[in-house]
Order: sequence, then C-alpha cells, then structure tokens
Amino acid sequence: MARLRLVLFVAVVVSAALLPPPAAVAQLRTDYYASTCPNLESIVRGSVRQSMAQSQIAAPAALRLFFHDCAVMGCDASIMIVNSTGDDEWRNSANQSLKPDGFQAILSAKAAVDSNQQCQYKVSCADIIALAAREAVYLSGGPYYQVELGRFDGRVSTRDSVRLPSVNFNLDQLNAFFSGLGFSQAEMIALLGAHTLGAADCPFFQYRIGSDPSMDQGLASQLRGTCGSNPNSGFAFFDPTPVSFDNAFYRNLQGGRGLLGSDQVLYSDQRSRSAVDNYVSNQGAFFTDFVAAITKLGRIGAKTAATGEIRRDCRFPN
Repeated sequence: MARLRLVLFVAVVVSAALLPPPAAVAQLRTDYYASTCPNLESIVRGSVRQSMAQSQIAAPAALRLFFHDCAVMGCDASIMIVNSTGDDEWRNSANQSLKPDGFQAILSAKAAVDSNQQCQYKVSCADIIALAAREAVYLSGGPYYQVELGRFDGRVSTRDSVRLPSVNFNLDQLNAFFSGLGFSQAEMIALLGAHTLGAADCPFFQYRIGSDPSMDQGLASQLRGTCGSNPNSGFAFFDPTPVSFDNAFYRNLQGGRGLLGSDQVLYSDQRSRSAVDNYVSNQGAFFTDFVAAITKLGRIGAKTAATGEIRRDCRFPN
C-alpha cells in the first residue's frame, strides 16, 4: 500500500521553498511573447489538437504533466528531462503512471513552435507545458483562460525529489499536502476537478474494491471484472465523460463512484461535501474556481533567466 501513489496528483516536495520569489512571479504575464513569438498560442493549439486527434489520452496526459512538473522543482519542465544515469523525475516509480502520449504532445508542440523562424528557441518548455495544459482543458470542452507566461526551464531533475501522497489519504492529509503548496481546501477541491479527464490504472484503486463501504457496490462489481483478470493492465475512467472537461467528476463522488479513495473522501467527509455539491449544481462555479487554482499552480517555482534557460530540446539541458 505504501508504494501506491496518486496517479493524477502532482509530484511534490512539500516546502515553502517551492513558492517562487517575487521577481519570478512578477515576470509572468499573458503577453510575454507578444513581440518575440506572436503566434505562439495558435501554434501550440494546433499541435495539441493534432495530438488529441491521434490519441484520446493526449489531453489528460498533457494536463497531468503540468501538475507533476510544477510542484517538484517548480514549473520548469524538469519532468521532461531524461538523464543518462537514470536519475530523473520520470524514473521515479511514482511517475511511471505518466503516459507517453503526454510527453509526446509537449515534444510535438515544442517542435511546432521552433519550426517557426520568429519563435525558434525563444519559448521555454515550461511555458509550452502550461499552454498545452490549457489547450487540453479548452479543447475538451472546459473553460478558456489566459495563461501567464515567462517561465524559464530548469536544468536539474532528480528521482529523489519526487514525493506523492497516497491514494488513501484522508481530508486532513490532503489538506496538509496542498497547504504546503499554498493552496486552501477550497482551491484543492477545485484543482482536483482535473480528474474529470482520463483514467486510472487498477493498482491505484483496486485495494478499495469490496473493502471500502464508501464505494458504490455496482461500481465495485464492475471494477472487480475490469481488474480481476489482469490487474496490471486494466484501467477505469474517472467519470462517464472521460474526454470531456465538465463537472461529472463531482457528480460521481455524490454517488460513491469516485475511483480513488483520496477523491471519494471529498464527499465522504462532511467538511468538504458542500463544495462538491456546489460544483455539481453549478458547473460555471467549478470552471471559475478551477481557472483560479490552475493559474496559481502555474506560479510555483517559476524560474528567471538568472536561474534557468530556454531548452532547445525539452529532454536535455542545453
């Protein structure tokens, strides 16, 4: 059980040191590339749209990368780095659930940006991840929002820097985890709405089947069939509309159909239930709060030119 890790949670070191210094936050602005790469957002959108056409899991996988990146070394694309020694974030067992489709979506977007002569080698991988995450949300029917840009890429990625909460965390443990990133309980609940996209592999929820009374018995029976024969390759969707960004994730929690124990606890615990009910009845409120939360996430550990670089290849420091 201790080795199980939350498939969609961000990989973090819970520390106030992760919060970006004021100079880094101040440099982030929505028009950062207005003069150097004015067509940036349309280029990234076209590339992500193409990735989504090629793979149904490209959108959730790209969105997941943003979470996994930002809270380890900050939003600096360190999750993309491949070290020849194998000592990098991706090789941490907690990150092995990240799908190749997400990495490829970022690499394809970077290639598309750099194929434009005006933009070539001027846009950081960290900013491309942030934009791809927005496109994953928007192109899946979620809210469009302005993305703050101006991050520089980090040069370091280490396997031991990755920390993830357990899939059986209770509300207090979740709050402790996210408060380390500067998030309130309300912001955390909105941020976890990202689970409306995609799926989880059986090892992340199989322990609940038949033993967790908060799980709907019909779902438990269905999951028993899904995971029973080949638990290592089986998976289940987070909600009935896994390629649509909507509030169905919260509606699932109301019916005891949340896959992860750490998701279902948002409804099982009376202290957070009203927030779930609110998002079920008001999808617009969820969208507004999610945008605020993911924008805040994108400010964590932002690097400047003095502390980072613009990688030519997202997989390797220059």
